Amino acid sequence: VQSFARPGGNVTGVSGLSAALAAKRLELFRELLPGLKRVLFPYDRRDLHAVAEAEYYRVAARRLGIILEEQPLGTQDEAREALARIRKGAVDGILATYLVPLNIPGFILEAESREGIPAMYAAGFWPDRSGFASYAPDYYSSGRQAARLVDKIIKGANPGEIPVEVNMDFELVINLKTAKALGIEIPPEALYQADRIIR
Repeated sequence: VQSFARPGGNVTGVSGLSAALAAKRLELFRELLPGLKRVLFPYDRRDLHAVAEAEYYRVAARRLGIILEEQPLGTQDEAREALARIRKGAVDGILATYLVPLNIPGFILEAESREGIPAMYAAGFWPDRSGFASYAPDYYSSGRQAARLVDKIIKGANPGEIPVEVNMDFELVINLKTAKALGIEIPPEALYQADRIIR
């Protein structure tokens, strides 16, 4: 879009600022796991959003004194193989992008369960399916915002003149069952920050 205020063309939408939340996501991951020193970030190297997200993680990791191991991937087979090779002890945690074209979050979920490596996701969908934790916009809230935009368009509004909305409804989701299975004791001050806890 040309700008959030006047997108132009024939498009509008809702931004979840997922890439921009990367720094806060990594901060929260370290608060949940105080011993976090080395983190893997596998991502689709062809996706501009994922490449931008990697840059946010690089900056945040330097500031936090965390070693970020980037794993740019190009195909679903490459993603499957890379995450099948990961072993406990190689990294302290895994960061999952919210993008799913290569099924990277799905392969991370499998590695998390198989190897006992905690993962921080960029959508609450994953802790609902036994992932360790997530920090992201509430995507149900994004859907409600998008429905309002669709209603305006159906009533004749030009999409390019409808401002892009930003979903500011962020949530930290923690799956305590998974934490227990992974042998992780979350510090109480970190747990108190959770918007939603799966017990």
